[in-house]
Amino acid sequence: MKIGLAFRCFFNLLFGGALSSTVLVELGLVKRAAAPAARASAPAVVRTPADGALQILGILQRDSRLVDFLMEDIDVHSDEQVGAAVREVHKQCRESLTRYVRLEPVIDGVEGTFAKAPSADPNVVKFIGNVPAKPPAGGTLRHKGWRAAKVDLPALGTGQDAAIVAPAEIEIE
Repeated sequence: MKIGLAFRCFFNLLFGGALSSTVLVELGLVKRAAAPAARASAPAVVRTPADGALQILGILQRDSRLVDFLMEDIDVHSDEQVGAAVREVHKQCRESLTRYVRLEPVIDGVEGTFAKAPSADPNVVKFIGNVPAKPPAGGTLRHKGWRAAKVDLPALGTGQDAAIVAPAEIEIE
Protein backbone atom coordinates (compact mmCIF):
# COMPACT_ATOMS: atom_id res chain seq x y z
CA MET A 1 0.00 0.00 0.00
CA LYS A 2 2.70 2.50 1.00
CA ILE A 3 4.89 1.61 -2.00
CA GLY A 4 1.96 2.14 -4.36
CA LEU A 5 1.24 5.51 -2.77
CA ALA A 6 4.93 6.45 -3.03
CA PHE A 7 4.93 5.59 -6.75
CA ARG A 8 1.75 7.61 -7.31
CA CYS A 9 3.33 10.58 -5.51
CA PHE A 10 6.49 10.27 -7.61
CA PHE A 11 4.63 10.11 -10.94
CA ASN A 12 2.20 12.88 -9.94
CA LEU A 13 5.14 15.17 -9.28
CA LEU A 14 7.13 14.02 -12.31
CA PHE A 15 4.37 14.44 -14.87
CA GLY A 16 2.04 16.94 -13.24
CA GLY A 17 4.29 19.00 -11.01
CA ALA A 18 1.87 18.60 -8.09
CA LEU A 19 0.14 15.92 -6.08
CA SER A 20 -3.39 15.02 -7.14
CA SER A 21 -6.25 15.72 -4.75
CA THR A 22 -6.76 11.96 -4.31
CA VAL A 23 -3.15 11.49 -3.19
CA LEU A 24 -3.38 14.53 -0.88
CA VAL A 25 -6.43 12.96 0.79
CA GLU A 26 -4.67 9.59 1.17
CA LEU A 27 -1.66 11.31 2.74
CA GLY A 28 -3.98 13.10 5.16
CA LEU A 29 -2.86 16.53 3.98
CA VAL A 30 -6.42 17.69 3.18
CA LYS A 31 -9.81 16.61 4.42
CA ARG A 32 -11.95 14.53 2.06
CA ALA A 33 -14.57 17.27 1.71
CA ALA A 34 -11.92 19.91 0.93
CA ALA A 35 -10.25 17.99 -1.91
CA PRO A 36 -12.66 18.94 -4.76
CA ALA A 37 -12.62 22.61 -3.74
CA ALA A 38 -8.83 22.67 -3.75
CA ARG A 39 -8.78 21.34 -7.30
CA ALA A 40 -11.38 23.86 -8.51
CA SER A 41 -9.49 26.86 -7.14
CA ALA A 42 -6.29 26.19 -9.12
CA PRO A 43 -5.99 28.71 -11.99
CA ALA A 44 -5.63 27.31 -15.49
CA VAL A 45 -2.18 27.74 -17.03
CA VAL A 46 -2.32 29.56 -20.37
CA ARG A 47 0.46 28.54 -22.77
CA THR A 48 1.75 30.92 -25.46
CA PRO A 49 3.90 30.41 -28.58
CA ALA A 50 6.81 32.03 -26.72
CA ASP A 51 6.82 29.17 -24.21
CA GLY A 52 8.60 26.83 -26.66
CA ALA A 53 11.26 29.43 -27.43
CA LEU A 54 11.81 30.07 -23.75
CA GLN A 55 11.89 26.33 -23.09
CA ILE A 56 14.66 25.70 -25.67
CA LEU A 57 16.56 28.69 -24.24
CA GLY A 58 16.17 27.13 -20.80
CA ILE A 59 17.47 23.80 -22.10
CA LEU A 60 20.52 25.50 -23.63
CA GLN A 61 21.14 27.30 -20.33
CA ARG A 62 20.70 24.11 -18.29
CA ASP A 63 22.97 21.99 -20.48
CA SER A 64 25.64 24.49 -21.53
CA ARG A 65 25.14 27.74 -19.59
CA LEU A 66 24.60 29.53 -22.92
CA VAL A 67 22.68 32.46 -21.40
CA ASP A 68 25.39 32.95 -18.77
CA PHE A 69 28.01 32.99 -21.53
CA LEU A 70 26.06 35.46 -23.69
CA MET A 71 25.32 37.79 -20.77
CA GLU A 72 28.94 37.86 -19.58
CA ASP A 73 31.27 40.70 -20.60
CA ILE A 74 33.94 38.80 -22.55
CA ASP A 75 36.03 41.91 -23.29
CA VAL A 76 37.87 41.39 -19.99
CA HIS A 77 39.10 37.94 -21.10
CA SER A 78 41.87 37.05 -23.55
CA ASP A 79 41.06 35.57 -26.96
CA GLU A 80 42.50 32.25 -25.78
CA GLN A 81 40.19 32.16 -22.74
CA VAL A 82 37.14 33.04 -24.85
CA GLY A 83 38.11 30.49 -27.50
CA ALA A 84 38.40 27.71 -24.94
CA ALA A 85 35.01 28.60 -23.45
CA VAL A 86 33.34 28.85 -26.86
CA ARG A 87 34.53 25.37 -27.87
CA GLU A 88 32.87 23.76 -24.81
CA VAL A 89 29.68 25.87 -25.00
CA HIS A 90 29.41 25.06 -28.73
CA LYS A 91 29.75 21.32 -28.14
CA GLN A 92 27.15 21.25 -25.37
CA CYS A 93 24.68 23.52 -27.23
CA ARG A 94 24.94 21.38 -30.36
CA GLU A 95 24.26 18.19 -28.36
CA SER A 96 21.21 19.77 -26.70
CA LEU A 97 19.85 21.18 -29.93
CA THR A 98 20.16 17.89 -31.81
CA ARG A 99 18.48 16.06 -28.90
CA TYR A 100 15.28 18.15 -29.21
CA VAL A 101 15.26 19.60 -32.76
CA ARG A 102 16.02 17.93 -36.10
CA LEU A 103 17.29 20.56 -38.54
CA GLU A 104 17.73 20.18 -42.27
CA PRO A 105 18.94 22.64 -44.91
CA VAL A 106 16.36 24.63 -46.88
CA ILE A 107 18.51 24.11 -49.99
CA ASP A 108 20.72 21.03 -49.88
CA GLY A 109 23.49 22.34 -52.11
CA VAL A 110 27.13 23.40 -52.03
CA GLU A 111 27.64 26.99 -50.91
CA GLY A 112 29.37 29.06 -53.58
CA THR A 113 27.74 27.17 -56.48
CA PHE A 114 24.59 27.88 -58.52
CA ALA A 115 21.34 26.85 -56.85
CA LYS A 116 17.78 27.02 -58.05
CA ALA A 117 15.38 28.72 -55.63
CA PRO A 118 12.75 26.22 -54.42
CA SER A 119 10.34 29.11 -53.80
CA ALA A 120 10.01 32.86 -54.25
CA ASP A 121 8.62 33.10 -50.70
CA PRO A 122 10.93 35.47 -48.73
CA ASN A 123 10.38 33.27 -45.65
CA VAL A 124 12.01 30.37 -47.53
CA VAL A 125 14.60 32.12 -49.74
CA LYS A 126 16.14 35.54 -49.22
CA PHE A 127 17.67 36.98 -52.38
CA ILE A 128 20.69 39.19 -51.65
CA GLY A 129 22.97 41.38 -53.76
CA ASN A 130 21.83 43.13 -56.93
CA VAL A 131 18.27 41.76 -56.96
CA PRO A 132 16.01 42.80 -59.88
CA ALA A 133 12.33 43.69 -59.37
CA LYS A 134 11.37 40.16 -60.44
CA PRO A 135 13.69 37.72 -58.64
CA PRO A 136 15.49 35.22 -60.90
CA ALA A 137 15.07 31.43 -60.76
CA GLY A 138 18.34 31.04 -58.86
CA GLY A 139 21.80 32.36 -58.11
CA THR A 140 24.95 31.67 -56.11
CA LEU A 141 24.10 29.87 -52.87
CA ARG A 142 25.60 31.85 -49.97
CA HIS A 143 23.78 30.09 -47.10
CA LYS A 144 21.78 26.86 -47.18
CA GLY A 145 19.28 28.07 -44.59
CA TRP A 146 17.78 25.86 -41.89
CA ARG A 147 14.35 24.32 -41.48
CA ALA A 148 13.12 22.56 -38.35
CA ALA A 149 12.04 19.15 -39.64
CA LYS A 150 11.00 17.97 -36.18
CA VAL A 151 10.73 19.56 -32.75
CA ASP A 152 10.37 17.23 -29.77
CA LEU A 153 10.48 19.33 -26.61
CA PRO A 154 9.41 17.75 -23.32
CA ALA A 155 6.03 18.87 -21.98
CA LEU A 156 6.12 21.77 -19.57
CA GLY A 157 5.02 20.86 -16.08
CA THR A 158 1.68 22.01 -14.73
CA GLY A 159 2.14 25.37 -13.12
CA GLN A 160 5.69 25.72 -14.48
CA ASP A 161 6.46 29.34 -15.35
CA ALA A 162 7.93 29.22 -18.87
CA ALA A 163 9.40 32.71 -18.39
CA ILE A 164 11.89 31.30 -15.87
CA VAL A 165 14.72 30.35 -18.22
CA ALA A 166 16.91 29.26 -15.32
CA PRO A 167 16.08 29.36 -11.63
CA ALA A 168 18.38 31.22 -9.27
CA GLU A 169 20.69 28.92 -7.34
CA ILE A 170 21.37 29.38 -3.64
CA GLU A 171 23.95 27.18 -1.98
CA ILE A 172 23.37 26.14 1.58
CA GLU A 173 26.58 25.59 3.55
